[in-house]
Amino acid sequence: MQSQKSSSLLPAAVILVVIGFIASIALLIPAVRDSNQVIVTITYILAMGAPIGLFLAVVFALFSGRRSR
Repeated sequence: MQSQKSSSLLPAAVILVVIGFIASIALLIPAVRDSNQVIVTITYILAMGAPIGLFLAVVFALFSGRRSR
């Protein structure tokens, strides 16, 4: 029997998607949009975590899939 290796790819993907989702919602709040340019830029960069997290989740699904015989 083969032992299953633990992968940290899925938890990283979930964390990135959650952070990206929260940052995307924060960009809709007028208090964040009208604030300092640095805060808006950082929030925008954090919002880019959502697509990166989705990409990592797809990569995890491809690598963890079983081959059919």
